[in-house]
Amino acid sequence: MGELRSEEVIAEFDRLTRNAAAVQLETLWRILDANAGVEYLQRHGLAGRTDPDAFRACVPVATHDDLEPYIRRVADDGDTSAVLTAKPVTSISLSSGTTQGKRKYLPFNDELAKLTMHEQVTPCMVVSLTVSDGDAPTNDRTAPYLFDPAFPVDDGKSLQFVYGSRQLTAKGGLTATTATTNLYRNKEYKAAVRDIQLPCCSPDEVIFAPDFTESLYCHLLCGLLAAGEVRLVFSMFGHNLALAFDTLQHVWQDLCRDIRRGGAPSPARVTDPAVRRAVPDPDLADEVARRCAALAGDGWYGVFPALWPNAKYVHTIVTGSMEHYVKKLRHYAGGLPVVAMDYGASEGMVGANVEPEMPPESATFAVLPNVAYFEFIPLKTINDVAACPDATSYAAAEPVGLTEVTVGEHYEVVMTTFAGDVVKVTGFYNSTPKLKFVCRGILTLSINVDKNSEQDVQLAINRATKVLAAKRLEVMEYTSYADVSSDPGHYVIFWELNNAEGNNDDGVLQSYCDELDRGFVDAGYVSSRKTNGIGPLELRVVRPSTFQKVMEHYLSLGAPVNQFKLPRCVAESNSSVLRILSSHTIKVLFSTAYE
Repeated sequence: MGELRSEEVIAEFDRLTRNAAAVQLETLWRILDANAGVEYLQRHGLAGRTDPDAFRACVPVATHDDLEPYIRRVADDGDTSAVLTAKPVTSISLSSGTTQGKRKYLPFNDELAKLTMHEQVTPCMVVSLTVSDGDAPTNDRTAPYLFDPAFPVDDGKSLQFVYGSRQLTAKGGLTATTATTNLYRNKEYKAAVRDIQLPCCSPDEVIFAPDFTESLYCHLLCGLLAAGEVRLVFSMFGHNLALAFDTLQHVWQDLCRDIRRGGAPSPARVTDPAVRRAVPDPDLADEVARRCAALAGDGWYGVFPALWPNAKYVHTIVTGSMEHYVKKLRHYAGGLPVVAMDYGASEGMVGANVEPEMPPESATFAVLPNVAYFEFIPLKTINDVAACPDATSYAAAEPVGLTEVTVGEHYEVVMTTFAGDVVKVTGFYNSTPKLKFVCRGILTLSINVDKNSEQDVQLAINRATKVLAAKRLEVMEYTSYADVSSDPGHYVIFWELNNAEGNNDDGVLQSYCDELDRGFVDAGYVSSRKTNGIGPLELRVVRPSTFQKVMEHYLSLGAPVNQFKLPRCVAESNSSVLRILSSHTIKVLFSTAYE
């Protein structure tokens, strides 16, 4: 603790959050002063000014599409002039592409690498150290840290389901990969977190394995070999964690055989020689086999503490579209706490979880005022639910500053470009706002005057699943689609059931379909359904593992496993995904709710 100068770190975080407005002015000045000569700012007539009034008056609120031509000049044409940043762009950071169907290109350079390390390490370490009276935030976005008073850990290892992404070369010659991969491969980052990060059970060869399936298998194997040392279980997104332990149920016997043979995975499971050499070799196969056999007979309830008895908590992102996995993760965790990670976007870090003991569905995030200049676009709400933003709402609403937000109101976050996230302000941590993530605002179902976000789809699913409880049926995965190929158009819900092929009770499914249709309570939807402006909702039940094929499709296009988020609303233009879903449909039902 002495090496980290914890008192200075605590004092710094206290200063940042108590003087958030002043810190925001400093942050904007720092960004604009350093980049005063770049073409983008010059073109908008900022002329070296660094105050918020001039910035708002001259520089329009932009989408990524507005900036893409400038980014493409750097990425595709090899333009080395100061187009968007004064410092030379040294690589391209890629988003996952699962949200909008295409990957965003974001400029990356040495200065941004240092800032990213600062965002990922210092602020989150600060908030972990800030208080020990139950008001302490949780850890960093990319790595689990030692210093969290709510869940103290002082030694051991972390079972991390993390995956490096492959590096591509843009047309202009720059390397393109995800920001997290840039960090995982960065020696300065590794050195910066060595003293505050629990070491990963898996070596780098596993993290950067070329095959995702082999990497996942080896993560499980390494975790079992170090079972007594594991203090926490970690993955970037809840989906990856759920997938890992769904996989365990099918491969545990192979894992036991590999442990029994000395720890190296069999060539049938892992083909890459470097990965096979990297795995250690203790002997605990009989104990693992005994516990897995018992877990299999109990629906794998409490698998985390059963196989890793010294683990303190589970750490992952379970907000937004990942909230669907909370129930499953709680089942796997038994009594082990599931802690929501901090809040970040493709554009950068946003805030830290300031109440890690709270249920992950209730997680709020204190905005870190020194990592970016934040603005918030007010959104209209109906029954405390944010109306999905569209182009007209952007033009009509004037953005407000970080400390000008109002508790209880909904906003879209702006960090240079739209982050695309809808948040609700729940309070303040000192003078910086606490945000509750609501949904990705850009993902909507809309046919007529209706407008439903991914949160609305999730709420409709939740309302309808009560019908399934008595039949021991569970929605494993889902997505949605606005079908306008016929008149009137209608909503389509694709749904993967835990026992879809073995369930022949169409009456239960029909009841679910009707409840799902009634679950969309948006006034525009309800009125359109009653007047036949929107047709009956269509429920398509798909075969098991269909959504696994959807993920494999995205991975084949270069989407990173670490950042994979299953789109909860599929755009009509995403024909490849719609084709996968449709070709694996085994049952189709139409709602009778409004007949």
